[in-house]
Amino acid sequence: MDTILIAVLSALASVVIGSLIGFQLHSLLSAKSQRAVEEASAQQMRRSNSRSKEILLEAKEQALQVRSNTEAKLNEQKLAIQQQQSRLEVREETLQNRTDSIKEIELGLKTQKDQITVQISAVDDLRLQAGERLETVSGLSLADARQQLLDQAEEDIQFELARRYRDAELEAQDEADHKARVILAASMQRLAAEVVSEATVTNIPLPNDEMKGRLIGREGRNIRAIEAATGVDLIIDDVPEAITISCFDPIRREVASIALAKLIKDGRIHPARIEESVEKTRTEVDETIRKAGQSATFAADVKGLHPELVKLVGRLKYRYSYGENVLQHSVEVGLVAGILASQIGANPQIAKTAGFLHDIGKALTHEVDGPHAEIGADIAKRYGQKDGVVTAVREHHDREMTTIESFLVSAADAISAARPGARHDTVENYIKRLEALEEVAKGFDGVERVFAIQAGREVRVLVDPENVDDISAATLARDIVAKIEETLAYPGQIKVVVIRESRSIEVATLQHWSWVQ
Repeated sequence: MDTILIAVLSALASVVIGSLIGFQLHSLLSAKSQRAVEEASAQQMRRSNSRSKEILLEAKEQALQVRSNTEAKLNEQKLAIQQQQSRLEVREETLQNRTDSIKEIELGLKTQKDQITVQISAVDDLRLQAGERLETVSGLSLADARQQLLDQAEEDIQFELARRYRDAELEAQDEADHKARVILAASMQRLAAEVVSEATVTNIPLPNDEMKGRLIGREGRNIRAIEAATGVDLIIDDVPEAITISCFDPIRREVASIALAKLIKDGRIHPARIEESVEKTRTEVDETIRKAGQSATFAADVKGLHPELVKLVGRLKYRYSYGENVLQHSVEVGLVAGILASQIGANPQIAKTAGFLHDIGKALTHEVDGPHAEIGADIAKRYGQKDGVVTAVREHHDREMTTIESFLVSAADAISAARPGARHDTVENYIKRLEALEEVAKGFDGVERVFAIQAGREVRVLVDPENVDDISAATLARDIVAKIEETLAYPGQIKVVVIRESRSIEVATLQHWSWVQ
């Protein structure tokens, strides 16, 4: 219909336009051409009318075509709707059938549930009767039987936990040992330290026994002058051609030994000469101390130390701890701590410097009261060392460690002290330490004998196989280790080996014996 309306409007517009054109032509033309214009206008009108009829016919055809297409589409939609409605009716019927089936199933399940409830009640009654009969037959109450089961389960669980603990401990120990070996090997492979021994006295050889009298002097004035100038004890006994210098201060003892060697070589021994020689020797020893400190800093690769701190380091050349030279020990600790820090990603410079200065307090232990770690930390802080260095020096002995460098310095200190030949002690203290080690292990149940071997580095524990099984042996070894760590102080590591041995012995006896000729 819209198409027809458009066509009609187009035709009318054409007529109107043609009329306007004719009117304008008529107005513009002169009187002479009016007839021609009228003829042209009439001709134009005829063409317009013809065109209008054609347009109307086309519009009618298009309208008929549109109508026909629209009716066809409507018929298709009606058919589709009818088909969809048929499918919905079938689906609704199917759902209704399923709903009926579900209701029947629910009814059956309810019936089965009621039957099961009755059966459960009957089973409970039977179980109660069976329990009463079992209690009567076994002579145990239900609570006692339950407790026995729980005890057995607890024992089984403890056994399994002990086994898993042993396996986990062995695995962790293997991994830790491997990593520790790698790190320590990398840290110690370049260290080749000498074995040293502590000297509390110094022996001075003499050219002859006559020199003893000259050293004593008239009425002992020379020996008194020597002792007063040096602060040492001069021991002159029956040992031929030798005297002994005794002093707790190694620097004083070094000054005295050098000064006496000069006096003996010069031959002029009197109080004034003694004081002059001692004063010159003291200056020489101070220079030696300074050079020793510089050499140690170069060996440990530690830079930027205050000159006074270098002198204090040099004093450690004459200091020994358990037979180990403290200066050499400090260089070792500095190198090892630096390498360990590089291995684990810590600050190598702080660790190296702290390890090198960790025993600096021993240079002043005779002059200042307090532990050498605290003294060393105060000295390091006084001469401008970093807070990390000061903390590691203070915490390397008997303190709670707060930095990774403190742990590294403590570990490097133990490594240097524990190497073979580094330190020694008196026989009496050695025996006491071994006895204390054995006593710690003897205090545990099931231990029969204990042997401390390898200079106290290993403890072998023999246990009663009847009271200690294989799983308990692993737990016992761990307990002994914990007790040793808690009660004893020792350098390095102590290995605990628990040995469980069971023997079955039978004797074969000849029951019947006859002599054969």
